[in-house]
Amino acid sequence: MKSMFDLTGRVAIVTGGFRGLGRGMSIGLAEAGADVVLVDREEALETAGVIQSMGRKSLTVVADLMSIEAIPSIVQRTVNSFGKVDILVNSAGTIRRTPAIDYSEKDWDDIMAVNAKTVFFFSQAVARDMMKRKSGKIINIASLLSFQGGIIVPAYAASKGAVAQVTKALANEWAAHGINVNAIAPGYMATDVTKALREDPVRSKAIFDRIPASRWGTPEDLAGVAVFLASSASDYVNGHVLVVDGGWLAR
Repeated sequence: MKSMFDLTGRVAIVTGGFRGLGRGMSIGLAEAGADVVLVDREEALETAGVIQSMGRKSLTVVADLMSIEAIPSIVQRTVNSFGKVDILVNSAGTIRRTPAIDYSEKDWDDIMAVNAKTVFFFSQAVARDMMKRKSGKIINIASLLSFQGGIIVPAYAASKGAVAQVTKALANEWAAHGINVNAIAPGYMATDVTKALREDPVRSKAIFDRIPASRWGTPEDLAGVAVFLASSASDYVNGHVLVVDGGWLAR
């Protein structure tokens, strides 16, 4: 059974991999045996150091994913360094909280660019390499707001709805090429993105009281899920949005 989850010899790209949820998943993939390319806006060598301390290889790439222009060079650099791309985790994301009546076009475009457009075009770029070997795993990071509307985050909700749907669309097209495309929908996680919510006593209590697990999630809670979706254990899982929320949606 252990061999089904073994990622030894696999190469993963994780966007937003330096911190937060991306960091948790990157370390989890490395623990399972993968070498990891970390992509983020600012270099954070601590995560790379943790991965290397496990005996894995790690490459850090600083890139602004507000634009898709950097994507081909990141994929090519990965191929040049490691020979292939086996796993892509589209974890990079951003959020801006403003009432819908006041939401600006720039904020809308920025959120959609990072959270939705980049997911599609990064997936497309790695799929071209994966198709050569008829093998690959793409993991997109969706959200509870792929299912719900949220409050004062209209663009974020729209972008995460798009992530869920593009996950299914790509799975339909690429399963025949040996590529599994799935998504993880995290619940309320204790990261920088939710700092404002956790510091708001009213909103924080309302959220906490609805979580059957009686705690906020952590980046480590996604590590095993990412390993499952990146490994041969999930070879017949395609187009699925796996919710990791401590029971929030079930409540």
